[in-house]
Amino acid sequence: MNLRRDAILREIGLGPLWKLRRAAEPAPAPLQEAAAVAAGEGQTEEARAAAIAQMDWRELQASVTECRSCGLCQARQQAVFGIGDLDPDWLFIGEGPGAEEDRKGEPFVGQAGKLLDAMLAAIDLNRRQKVYIANTVKCRPPGNRTPEPEEIAACWPYLARQIQLLAPKLIVALGKPAAQTLLAREVKIGAERGKLHAYQGIPVIVTYHPAYLLRNLTDKAKSWEDLCFARSTLAKIDNLQ
Repeated sequence: MNLRRDAILREIGLGPLWKLRRAAEPAPAPLQEAAAVAAGEGQTEEARAAAIAQMDWRELQASVTECRSCGLCQARQQAVFGIGDLDPDWLFIGEGPGAEEDRKGEPFVGQAGKLLDAMLAAIDLNRRQKVYIANTVKCRPPGNRTPEPEEIAACWPYLARQIQLLAPKLIVALGKPAAQTLLAREVKIGAERGKLHAYQGIPVIVTYHPAYLLRNLTDKAKSWEDLCFARSTLAKIDNLQ
């Protein structure tokens, strides 16, 4: 963390920075282990995470495509890596692909995706400009169930590397699995929304998943408040830079 960014984060209410909850990344693995990483075989979890942490964007995407590190690979049509601007201000992180996403290979393309696009448009954003969209897990859980902790853990090195490479100014966690993954603790959305959190010095705002909003229409107003809060937070960051 450089001094300038540290000063910006303190100014918007995120300083002093939280101490990282995860252990330091293990030492880099040899490049020849990349093929084993893609299959998720023949390595310890530490070696796999270390190898993923050294991948560039192309290598990371290829590894996700071939991943066999948890049971979600068995029923998927394809892994869903993510989509958007590779130099984003905003990173939106959801839960996992649904049936339509599994078929098309793109996150948030079903009914929840249409709502997300409408939410983005309401704050003058779209998924192709200064926005990147990813998920906590890259393969569809059967029946669109919530991902299991071991499935989230298997996918975490990929998401961590995506965040590192994208280096967004702000992250919006859509729903409980995304929020808990980033904050590394138990989360209740109703209690954590409206607050400024952080992941490795990046501001994080927690809000409801669009799929939840389709079932609970009265909470759309709260989600709108969260997006406005996110927009004002990013404006403060831009003004301080």
